Amino acid sequence: MDKNQKTKLIQLGLFVVTLITTTFAGAEWTIGKFVILGMTWDDFLFGFQFSIPFLFILTVHEFGHYFTARYHKIKVSLPYYIPMWFGFLGMPTIGTMGAFIRIRENIVSRIKYFDVGVSGPIAGFVVAVALLIYGFTNLPETEYIYEVHPEYEVFGENFAERMEGLDTLILKSDLNPDRQAYDMRPDSIYTNTPGSISFGDNILMNLGRKYLAPDDRYIPSSSELMHYPVLLAAYLAFFFTALNLLPIGQLDGGHVLFGLFGAKNHAVISRVLFTAFLFYAGLGWVTSADLINTSLESIANFLISIGVYLFIVYWSAFSVFREKRDRLLFATVILTVQFFVSSIFKVEGYTGWLLFSVLIGRFIGVDHPQVIDNRPLTTGRKILGWVALIIFILCFSPQPLVVEGF
Repeated sequence: MDKNQKTKLIQLGLFVVTLITTTFAGAEWTIGKFVILGMTWDDFLFGFQFSIPFLFILTVHEFGHYFTARYHKIKVSLPYYIPMWFGFLGMPTIGTMGAFIRIRENIVSRIKYFDVGVSGPIAGFVVAVALLIYGFTNLPETEYIYEVHPEYEVFGENFAERMEGLDTLILKSDLNPDRQAYDMRPDSIYTNTPGSISFGDNILMNLGRKYLAPDDRYIPSSSELMHYPVLLAAYLAFFFTALNLLPIGQLDGGHVLFGLFGAKNHAVISRVLFTAFLFYAGLGWVTSADLINTSLESIANFLISIGVYLFIVYWSAFSVFREKRDRLLFATVILTVQFFVSSIFKVEGYTGWLLFSVLIGRFIGVDHPQVIDNRPLTTGRKILGWVALIIFILCFSPQPLVVEGF
């Protein structure tokens, strides 16, 4: 077996493993059972309703890059899928960290960078929109959610409104002759209680709820979306599309930005947008409210929070500033402005974006590789570039994953 065959066997193996892990993850989200809590074979099979559409979108995205690179005669690998699953530990995941292709030579053309970068997100986006339409036009009836949440049945079709803020033990005997008790705070990944998870909306999900669903009674709330596998796959595809299309550095959106505006403008715009992204992410990390309690423990925690945050921003600024003192000054200014903005206007960002800020600023970089062939884009490509930026806006959710109590 030669090296090429071994590589393809590894790629196929990674795909099969990723299919299995995303199927486990899909079952965990939709059924609400981890393997360690008694997932059955039927539960696992149900998980394919998530893994197949989700991996289909991911595959279309990657092959969009792949075939465009081949079109331009760029040496490129087939996709490598990255499985990631911790259900055996009782931790919810989506079963994968995505996929990537390897570009095996330097791309020397601005147009080629643009074409390869823009093709994947747009290809995946088209499939995700099709799944969104299918998911909202084929919503199951209310009985479906009762199979996952039998405790909801006692409230009838308006269970979402009637359970608003409910966090106590409810006896079914109070509402029904059947004297079975339901704890409205079970330890699961899908409840509306502290530690539970809900998904933040984006423009496309809101449009789907408003214009596609045939009956308002069956529309899932943000905290129930994980029980609808096709819609969950579409939502996650929008999330990753937006993440890839962030117009920063060497992300797909960074390639689009580079193609539209050139190297000099890319360097400026990318830094401005990265700073704005980082600024939003850290809003509310520390505020004046943290100083109300003047005990030694509270002051110590406040100072530790400042130290941790300064370290995060310092690391994130690695590719923005070469000098250490400049990175430290940048982190200090960001923290100071955030502190006053959050304290005065009572606004909060989304700390989950800090992880991506570190990944971009420290590892991916905010700059774009230089090219030899710097010819500007054709008119058609410029239009496609602006379409890609509009897609980013449609897919982006300021708070994509919300954990109650955090």
